[in-house]
Parts: sequence; structure tokens; C-alpha cells
Amino acid sequence: MDSSHPDDAPAWMTVANADEIPSPALLLYRDRIEANLASMVRIAGGPGRLRPHLKTHKLPELVRRQVELGILRAKCATIAEMEIAAANGVTDILLAVQPVGPTVQRLAGLAAAFPKVRFSAVADDLGAAQALSREWRGRPPLGVFLDLDVGQHRTGIRPGPDALILARTLAGLDGLEFRGLHAYDGHLAVTDVAERTSLCDAAFARVRELASALEAAGVPVGSIVAGGSPTFPIHARRPDVELSPGTTVFWDAGYASKLPDLPFIPAVALLTRVISKPAPDLLCLDLGHKAVGSEMPQPRAVFPALPDAVPVSHSEEHLVLRTPRAGNYKLGDISYAIPWHVCPTVALHQEAWVVDGGRADQRWQVTARARRLVW
Repeated sequence: MDSSHPDDAPAWMTVANADEIPSPALLLYRDRIEANLASMVRIAGGPGRLRPHLKTHKLPELVRRQVELGILRAKCATIAEMEIAAANGVTDILLAVQPVGPTVQRLAGLAAAFPKVRFSAVADDLGAAQALSREWRGRPPLGVFLDLDVGQHRTGIRPGPDALILARTLAGLDGLEFRGLHAYDGHLAVTDVAERTSLCDAAFARVRELASALEAAGVPVGSIVAGGSPTFPIHARRPDVELSPGTTVFWDAGYASKLPDLPFIPAVALLTRVISKPAPDLLCLDLGHKAVGSEMPQPRAVFPALPDAVPVSHSEEHLVLRTPRAGNYKLGDISYAIPWHVCPTVALHQEAWVVDGGRADQRWQVTARARRLVW
């Protein structure tokens, strides 16, 4: 079936062999990913300061590409992400979710399997850290970073006297090596650059105070891992901080809307087809909850060819849009969308189609979407 119609997406999004791709599909645009990686390295002042978060892409191929660029450190949310990092050349890996329960043993098994890799985890609780200490006695030490709450109120301990006490205690636990502080400020996705900078600097000032207090108490702070994608360029001005953006490799419609000052470009799209036309102004697409991150309010995907489209309903397999352009489309026609939140969107897809030179002839398995690989 001819999938072309007069109201199509921008040229960079369209794929010459789109009729060969089952929908819904995840598309990765190689040249745009390369542009984003180059921007990451440029902003960081070189690859050595980067510790990118792998939760966004979960792909061994991109891990290897980052290693080729000299990016040898990574931050991960899961053991599976850590495993693809260790297996593909990353030499220093931080688990940014405090390990509890069986995750402690899984992390120990992974560390034993890759003895040349430097592994670390965050901690914000003494009991959790003591469990790590018990598991790591007699092993090469596990790095531990004190996880700080700098305003998101999701994980971490607030910088201050209690954090100082906990950090000093962590530094004395058997089997662990205190390596520094972790401060994620993902809540600071503020559009106004001056306001974002001011908020970021104020939050980080308390981190700096804690680091100074620890050094004065004889506890070396080897590293400070700070920020996410919104505050990445702000923290990049601090020469002694490790930078851990994640979404920057792919970008998405949400950050493109909120953070127009940042130089990153959308490098991922979703290919979807019209599967029904229930009314003259309605299009039903096969882009349900199972194909696009749906934890956000609508719009969950942005359609450049349908700027006036309004989501009417969204369910497991279906997205219904109201648009006066519905008459331009017939059953089977393709539309392209940019996900609002790319990270959970990637995790919904078993494979991604790699677009290179306008064609998608290669597929990459989204390996670390799995809850478990080997460990």
C-alpha cells in the first residue's frame, strides 16, 4: 500500500523503506544521535568528565559508541544496564538506585564476573549500606556514593549534619570504599535559563558545603556526580564534577519544549499507522500505551505533520486523534511522532530500527529493557 500522502512529516523523519517496517516501531536516527553525542562531549569539555545515564537508550551498540568516543564511565538504573555497560567496554559503573533485597546479591555476582570494572552504588540509608558491607566482606571493595536529596524528594538524604554523620559512617564500613557524593536534580527542568541556573547553583551550594565538611573531617570526597539533562550545561562549568546526562543522547518532545536553549535534537521517532477512521475528523493509530511512554499527561507524542491534532482517547493498542487533516489520510497510511518522554518509550520496544541515509535496514535489540540478563 502506498504510504505517502500530501501532509507528511519533516524530511529527516521519513524513511524510504517505511512500508517494510511493522508498526508501531521505534526509529533511531544515526546522524542525529552522533550530533547529540558530539554536543555532550563539547559541553563537558571532553569525554573524561561524562558519566552518562544508560537508562535512556539501553543499547549495547550505543555503549560501544560512547566507549569509542572515550566515555568510559556510566550511570545505570538496573543491573541489566550495568551488565551491558561492563560487557561493552565501560570501566567505571555506578548503580544510581540504592540496592536492596536480591539486588545486593545480583550486583555482587556481576562484580565478580567483571573483576576489572570499578563498580559503585549509591546509598542513603545505613541499614542498606550495612547489607552491602556484609555481602562485600572478603571481596574487592564496592564503591559507595552518598545519595543526596537536593530538592526532588525522591531518594537521598538532605545535605547537612545527618548526611555528614552517615557519610563518615559509610567510610568506615568493611568491604566498601567511600567514593563521593551523588546529587540528582532532575526536578529543575525550568524553562527560564536564569532561574534554572539560580536554582541549580543554590541546590549545589549545599552539596559543596557537605563536601568541604567531609574533607575537613578527614573523609576524602573523590567524586561528585551531579545533575541530569536539564542542568548538564550548568554543572559542566564546575571543573571537578562528573556529569551524568541521559536523555541528551536521544532528546524528546518534552525536553525540546521545556529546554529550548539546549543544543540537542530529537533523534528518535515512532512510526505508526492509521488503523481506523471512526469519524471524518478522527484518526485511530496503532500507538497505544504499549508503544509510547504514557505516564505523562497528553500529549504523549507530538506529530509534526499534525500540529493541530488533539488526543481524544488513549488505550493499550490505540491512540485516537481529532484533526481537520484526517481526510488527508487513508487506512494504512504512516505517520511519524516524537515521544514526549523517550526513556520509558524505548523500554517498551524489543527492537529499534536504525535509520541511516534515509533507510532503516538494521535493527538493534533493546537489550537492557529486560529485568534480568545473566545476573
